[in-house]
Amino acid sequence: MTTTTEQLLSDVAAARQKYLTAIADFTEEQAQWKPSPDCWNAVEITEHLFWAEQGGILGMWKTLLGIRAGTLNYEADRPHEGLAIDEIIRRTWQEKELVPAVAAPRMGGPLAYWAAALQGLQALLEAFGEVITDDELRLIAHPHPISGPLSFGQRFEFLRFHIDRHIGQVNKLKTEE
Repeated sequence: MTTTTEQLLSDVAAARQKYLTAIADFTEEQAQWKPSPDCWNAVEITEHLFWAEQGGILGMWKTLLGIRAGTLNYEADRPHEGLAIDEIIRRTWQEKELVPAVAAPRMGGPLAYWAAALQGLQALLEAFGEVITDDELRLIAHPHPISGPLSFGQRFEFLRFHIDRHIGQVNKLKTEE
């Protein structure tokens, strides 16, 4: 029987693989191309996904250990209780959000590097999945910079949503060239 945590991990893994497949056929020249100066290219989108997810996983892990140690508690603020991540995003995000500095692309480089780095986060996420229990998925994790308080389960759902959102962007880049 699959646990809720295992299902959430599987959903993120599927989204990640779909994203990596979407960028696999980019040449380096295509990966660096921008349709306009204010748009991200495939390298920047992939680097952003890496920084955002790495920070999210670390934040969840630190928060969970703090909750268990009795030094952290975000339970007082539950504005999104029971909501799916798509509804939370609809309520809290603008059409074009400003990326928090910690998740902004800033290093550049080859697409293959960032693709490998993003792929490597799946093992890190699965290691965290071994630490958290299904019962703890309902607890409130550290606040998301845009959406605010989310449960650990909603944070896992956000990882899947966020990757899926950027699949659409890289697919659009392919059609704009």
